[in-house]
Amino acid sequence: MSTKGIYWLGAILCLSLSLLGISQPLRPVQAKTLTASPNPTSQQAPPLNDSTTPTNEPIVARVYVADQTDINQLAATVDVWEVHHNADLAQQYVVAQLSAAQQIDLRARGYRLEIDAAKTALLTQPPPANAAQTSGIPGYSCYRTVEETYAAMQKLAVDHPNLASWMDIGDSWEKTIPGGKPGYDLNVLVLTNKAKAGPKPKFLLMAAIHAREYTTAELAARFAEELVAKYNVDPDVTWLLDYFEVHIIPQANPDGRKIAETGDLWRKNTDNDDGCLNAAGWGTDLNRNSSFKWGAYMPHPESCDITYLGPSAASEPETQAIEAYAQSIFEDQRGPDDADMAPPTTEGVFITLHSYAQQVLYPWGWTDAPAPNLTQLQTLGRKFGYFNGYQVCNGQDCLYGTSGTTDDFTYGVLGVASYTFEMGNNFFESCSSFTNNVLPKNMPALYYALKAARRPYQEPAGPDTLQVAVAPKTVLTGTNFILQATANDTRYNSNGWGLEATQPIAAAHYSIDAPAWVTGTQTYSMTALDGTFNAKIEAIQATVSTSGWPVGRHTVFIESRDQAGNWGTTSAAFVDVVNSSYGVALGTQHEFTQTTVISGLNYVLPVTNIGSFTDTYTVTVAGSTWPITAPVQIGPIAPSSSLPLTVAVSIPATATVGTTNSITVTLTSQADPNIQAIRQLATRLIRYLYYLPLVGR
Repeated sequence: MSTKGIYWLGAILCLSLSLLGISQPLRPVQAKTLTASPNPTSQQAPPLNDSTTPTNEPIVARVYVADQTDINQLAATVDVWEVHHNADLAQQYVVAQLSAAQQIDLRARGYRLEIDAAKTALLTQPPPANAAQTSGIPGYSCYRTVEETYAAMQKLAVDHPNLASWMDIGDSWEKTIPGGKPGYDLNVLVLTNKAKAGPKPKFLLMAAIHAREYTTAELAARFAEELVAKYNVDPDVTWLLDYFEVHIIPQANPDGRKIAETGDLWRKNTDNDDGCLNAAGWGTDLNRNSSFKWGAYMPHPESCDITYLGPSAASEPETQAIEAYAQSIFEDQRGPDDADMAPPTTEGVFITLHSYAQQVLYPWGWTDAPAPNLTQLQTLGRKFGYFNGYQVCNGQDCLYGTSGTTDDFTYGVLGVASYTFEMGNNFFESCSSFTNNVLPKNMPALYYALKAARRPYQEPAGPDTLQVAVAPKTVLTGTNFILQATANDTRYNSNGWGLEATQPIAAAHYSIDAPAWVTGTQTYSMTALDGTFNAKIEAIQATVSTSGWPVGRHTVFIESRDQAGNWGTTSAAFVDVVNSSYGVALGTQHEFTQTTVISGLNYVLPVTNIGSFTDTYTVTVAGSTWPITAPVQIGPIAPSSSLPLTVAVSIPATATVGTTNSITVTLTSQADPNIQAIRQLATRLIRYLYYLPLVGR
């Protein structure tokens, strides 16, 4: 019999046994002692009392479990949404969507079920209608469709060819089937300053491998847009794109995502030829299909099951494309044995975005044995936890065992520091929750992942260097400026899943126009503001001479070290050097703004005369596609005095949501036209929040 025939026969037999309530019994094991990990979604509504009569329709229910092995086996075959560990083992449960046959099967095996009425109602609840919505997923205007996401990422590449490339790396399953649906390309957006030669450390971010998880693709797209908008505006973003590469796969499962955009809780891809007779159960779970340890975690689900792992390792074209791309950008930095550590100098970070659980997960998923780089993976994970406040733990402890996952592949095969972010409280997260919770919590975690990509197993153990400032921002060549920052070795959080060792600050240094780790770069020591390095949080400073510096903009890089010898990640600031006794500094409190306002907003920029003589300055505003109002000149301004310059931006009603408008403001000394101050302002119009609030899926 052919392989496909075996799958069809197996599916028919499995369905027949399930309807009769016959199933493989669970293996009894010694129960673990687990700490409580409450999830806010469990408090949405009290579940109904247990009923011995199953419903004929799908339900969402609490399924009470005995131990972790119980959880692992359930998660292999049913659609588990939440896992609730509890020190009181009698109160441990998972929240799962169950078919009628699964209800019969679980009750026959002695499980206690409690139906969650509120979550069950969401299974048939249509997306919230809004007649005013003209873009985005119906009922969820903050999330772009596959086509809208692709168009926005392609536009970044077209508008910023020096920074962005939009590349086809493979095909979706539908696209590989002759005569079928059109399907999609799998695309990656690569961001880096192409004018600066590599090789460069790499951060790979992947989203939407599970189709129904709305938050993931939008966060990835907004991260890309913000990086581009802040280049040459924010010093940290600028140097990161100069020295690093960001690779973003915003839609890893576009076929499945199109189904999920209709309000269907679709998880898998749409592969329909592996033996499943039920169209609602087609597909392979792409996050169980990777070639590393494929099928290592038992039991194996059937082809209609929600976590079906495919007929063979990396059987799906999406998986093949993702694995091939990861191997093309990352070196293999780990040995072949399970116990081989990746070396401390390993480069690269991989994050796959998922929802929902509010957790940062690190390898392994396929075994409860510790990963060889466990300590280093935990340290970087706790840095992420500082920003998003999520639990930081191994998937086996927080959730359930898995195999064939993407993060196990990138770590297991390549040694790359790899993580899963489980974000938010719902698969279809409300726009208000995404905008006010998921986005602000996870965006800074992604920035830190990029910063750590050069030495992810070393730098996260060191202090963060924060609040880097120079005064004044524009200086005469040959004169001094003050450099200040804060070194902080305490920024770790794992929500009770372990503690990170912290140490007093021991040293700090700065370098000019290149990070300290670039070969040949000279560094200069900084001192503690209070005179002694002896605290875990220290204000640091240096007086910097610009003698011999060429005129123009320079970048000052700072790093700090703790008493254990760990250097942390790099931070930076801009300083402008001029060569005349006439001078001007143009500062602003808001160089990058996101707004939903369509009428307009004002930038108020302080203009300071840093020269020795009174001067007046010509004002030039260029680059804007929206109407701008600004004075043609400002002054006269006495030495060391300031005046406010107001630049008014009018946002037309026809402006496209997601558009970023960039402005270059130039002040030119009327006494010495060679003296200029330049600032770039970026304004992004984000989605109007005209959705209806909804907690649901």
